[in-house]
Amino acid sequence: MLSRTADHLFWMSRYTERAENTARMLNVAYETSLLPQSDAMALAGWQGILSISELLPSYTALHGEVSGRGVMEFMVLDEDNPSSIVSCLRAARENARAVRGTLTTEVWETQNTTWLEVRRMIASGAFERDPGAFFEWVKFRSHLSRGVTVGTMLMDEALHFMRLGTFLERADNTARLVDVKFHARQGDYFGSVAGKEQESDFYHWSAVLRSVSGFEIYRKVYRDVIRPERVAELLMLRPDMPRSLHASLNEVVANLRLIVSRPDSETLRQAGRLRADLQFARIEEILASGLHAFLTQFLERVNTLGTRISREFLVPMAA
Repeated sequence: MLSRTADHLFWMSRYTERAENTARMLNVAYETSLLPQSDAMALAGWQGILSISELLPSYTALHGEVSGRGVMEFMVLDEDNPSSIVSCLRAARENARAVRGTLTTEVWETQNTTWLEVRRMIASGAFERDPGAFFEWVKFRSHLSRGVTVGTMLMDEALHFMRLGTFLERADNTARLVDVKFHARQGDYFGSVAGKEQESDFYHWSAVLRSVSGFEIYRKVYRDVIRPERVAELLMLRPDMPRSLHASLNEVVANLRLIVSRPDSETLRQAGRLRADLQFARIEEILASGLHAFLTQFLERVNTLGTRISREFLVPMAA
């Protein structure tokens, strides 16, 4: 497969997944903002959204003081923000258009219709009238895109590059989410107060779980009150949790194996080593050595892996 074709397929899927993850985080922040809370806690929630995407400096340079309304507009509507939902869906559609001949009709029409429909919804004011419904729509369109892709594409290199992009992006976003949301609680909730669940704690951790569709899964797996250390374990180390770091790296390694030309590929080796570190890790050890440090290193390694994938298979990124 031509590297440019693979590049478009890879980034089409990454941008679609990024739009969904942004919608998930914004939806949780929006719903949390409706709960009784202090102004400082509300502000920290909106700042967390910008921190997850590393966009706090860009936002403050343009808008100054952080506010819920400002963050929502910046992360949804701002076409100059490459990580906004509108920008991601536009980029996904443009990448799909560039390789339209490689895609099935259903995949192309799904991407194209999503872009046309999001423009219509924003122009009609649908986002402002009901942000929650808009975010659910973005999630649904991402689910539809993945389902149509798996259900209609030939199981060849094109599909493998699309899946690779999806799960590499998912690993990155889940790690950022866990890091920011746990850092917001300053790590104290893993210590002596872990057994003293307060109502605000329940809403915080349940919101984190709902942002990755993990609330029902948590109840099924642990059958207990929500504990932060178990939330961390579920979102990082459980291979059966669809949006966990472990599950995402399983998919990255599986799809890399199908596209590498040599079994001794350094890219595959690094991906396998990162997956192994999650497979054999214990949450107690991670918490003892520092959750933030672990996730910071994980994100660096995922970024390095993305760079290696780009250099080996795709159009190399500009230095």
